[in-house]
Amino acid sequence: MMSIKSTFILIFLGISAYAQQPDMSLRYDEPAKLWVEALPVGNGRLGAMVYGDPDHETIQLNENTLWAGQPYRNDNPQAKEALPQVRQLIFDGKYAEAQDLVNQKFFSGKSGMPYQTLGKLHLDFKNVGSVTGYSRTLDLETAVATTSWSRDGADYKMEVFSSFPDQVIVIQLSASKAGALNFSASLSRQEGATSFVDAENILHLEGTGSDHEGIEGAIKFEAQVKAKTTGGSLLQSEKKLEVSQADSATLYISMATNFKSYNDIGGDANAKAMAFLESAAQKSYTYLKEAHLKDYQNYFNRVQFKLGEAKPNSATTDERVAHFKDGNDLALVPLYFQFGRYLLISSSRPGGQPANLQGIWANDLKPVWDSKYTININTEMNYWPSESTNLSELHEPLIQMIRELSETGQETAREMYGASGWVAHHNTDIWRITGPVDAAFWGMWPMGGAWLSQHLFDKYEYTGDTQFLDSVYPILEGSARFLQDFLVEEPEHGWLVIAPSISPENAPYSDHPESVTAGATMDNQLVFDVFTKTLRASKILNKKSDLLDEIEASLQRLPPMQIGKWGQLQEWMYDWDNPKDNHRHVSHLYGLYPSNQISPYRTPQLFEAAKTSLVARGDESTGWSMGWKVNLWARLLDGNHAYKLIQDQLTPSIQPDGKQKGGTYSNLFDAHPPFQIDGNFGCTAGIAEMLMQSHDGAIHILPALPDAWKTGSITGLKARGGFEVNLEWEANKAKTLEITSALGGVCRVRSYQPLQGEGLIESKKAAETGFFQTPNPKEPLITNPTASTPDLITVFEYELQTEPGETYILTPKN
Repeated sequence: MMSIKSTFILIFLGISAYAQQPDMSLRYDEPAKLWVEALPVGNGRLGAMVYGDPDHETIQLNENTLWAGQPYRNDNPQAKEALPQVRQLIFDGKYAEAQDLVNQKFFSGKSGMPYQTLGKLHLDFKNVGSVTGYSRTLDLETAVATTSWSRDGADYKMEVFSSFPDQVIVIQLSASKAGALNFSASLSRQEGATSFVDAENILHLEGTGSDHEGIEGAIKFEAQVKAKTTGGSLLQSEKKLEVSQADSATLYISMATNFKSYNDIGGDANAKAMAFLESAAQKSYTYLKEAHLKDYQNYFNRVQFKLGEAKPNSATTDERVAHFKDGNDLALVPLYFQFGRYLLISSSRPGGQPANLQGIWANDLKPVWDSKYTININTEMNYWPSESTNLSELHEPLIQMIRELSETGQETAREMYGASGWVAHHNTDIWRITGPVDAAFWGMWPMGGAWLSQHLFDKYEYTGDTQFLDSVYPILEGSARFLQDFLVEEPEHGWLVIAPSISPENAPYSDHPESVTAGATMDNQLVFDVFTKTLRASKILNKKSDLLDEIEASLQRLPPMQIGKWGQLQEWMYDWDNPKDNHRHVSHLYGLYPSNQISPYRTPQLFEAAKTSLVARGDESTGWSMGWKVNLWARLLDGNHAYKLIQDQLTPSIQPDGKQKGGTYSNLFDAHPPFQIDGNFGCTAGIAEMLMQSHDGAIHILPALPDAWKTGSITGLKARGGFEVNLEWEANKAKTLEITSALGGVCRVRSYQPLQGEGLIESKKAAETGFFQTPNPKEPLITNPTASTPDLITVFEYELQTEPGETYILTPKN
């Protein structure tokens, strides 16, 4: 237990570490020409992309409830009658016929509504003369995008932020010379909207979301812009606000829709937008900015991270990305890590919608893949850093979406499959559709709800909040009920399997090109997790039901993970894997990450088989896939390989010939290509996973530290069991470990070097850590009798009895 003196020293050290952080700004020396060069700001609901053009500025706008269509469903009840025949065709090996029948009977033709841009704010500056001294930045420590330039003897500055406390986007324009600010402001949208200026000199853009796939657009939206100037004049002309000879100007941008919930669009967009605007416009720019900073920094400042010595770097961010593989810019790693946290703070706030495929930023009326919620990995990946990087509250929008899907998914389970509980497939939208979308090859995957349900128990493991667990237990149990009803016995082994299903977006082309199958490895892993977590939650909460006995029995009949003929972890129930397959999805490795069914210490043969599979898939891929692989290599305890994936990720997506590949855009957005935000979140989670892991029954410090990261520190990471971890290292070895316990109980620590500290006891047994337990999957079936086991670095394991609210300091043993 720490003394008062120790506490004071720790506080002082924390301040010192904060002061030594690397520069947390994205920097550029020219305006953005492309949308993926603009800088994002957001407050969870309102997003903007800032181009930074001193002649004709564009601020692209988003409001996260502006989607096409209106409440609808996409179930196809014909599936229920066709289900037995589809299963028999699969078990007979007639995959083409099974997939054709699924396409005919399981899909409704409605594949989801697109997320849509609201429009653009245009600022046309009326200055003459050339621009000098140009700079644009995004400061991650303040969440303010700043553009500055000089012209005609005056210095100009534009600051933009999106305020959560006041629910407006704020733009402050200033000039160093009195009366030098002259510009017009206007709003536009590709279609479906009209613009005007009212008698109060408020600029409006109002309209309706698009029709799509036969669903009439019914989202009413409105943007309102009010300007306040110091000096000069404010007039209106031709749907524009005209600011002339001002010293400074503040623009307040309010946006709203009539959306109230996934089944209620009875709101008043105009009244909501006006209420926010009127309230914010009564406050000064300084007041709004201070409130914004206090709110934002409450989240951002929880984690500080640096590598090596903090040295000034005058290169622009796009230049740093272009040269990152040269290996001399370690400070770009903390910047990219914190950019992921910045994006989550900016795109996911309690009470709002979860971050979609592009967060809250989309430039089109029909973005690629509709910018929906792809729940066969991408949506889940968005929230991988939420708990580990100390942003637990920002997990709430996803939890709320899961609550809503558990409601809409009950009808899908009943109408399509004759099952109880709830189901969701591989995609959904703001209307919380749960039927399959697209076509069988991609969409015949009834496991989206099962994967999302993992977030419920994961959140409990980090927080220990039994009240929360009790509130979501019916959702977890509902997912288990569906899976129990949907499982069917396959004839060869008598295993209980999910059928029909797929291994997401892949197929065993070496055997057949159809994806539809039974008993895919990822499905088996997901069923295992839902069942075991439902059972554990029931014991914690003292719940009783017949279902619990049923799923306990079914657990014994699930297929084991299997090691195939070339030593790989099989992706399918049969040994179909092609060693030359480099598909972006590595779904069968879900059991390694984000789940914890595969461990070097508990399941060494599966661990080695997973590594064999990952090596075969290769490194460079789409951006989000490389983000996933950072996590996987971290779980494989190979920091150098994980870092190699980060280097692959942090390479320019846009090539000299204009073609694009997986990597990073100049504004640090992840490139699938095109932009998908999940790669940003996945890589942030992966960096945290390289420095600290807590999934395998212990807090494992520096489990996958690359050789290149010789010196560094990170503060504020969260571990399962309610622990917060601060860590400093030198010469690739831990120097100081500080663990703060929120809940008390036993803390288990794992390290590659011996540790010492008050109360620390060497562990001789595989004790569980507090309320956190590791799973016990079946022994694998091994086709290849020469399957190897990993050659692991020796680890030292300790136990520490903790008290709530106390901090414990551990250091290397001399």
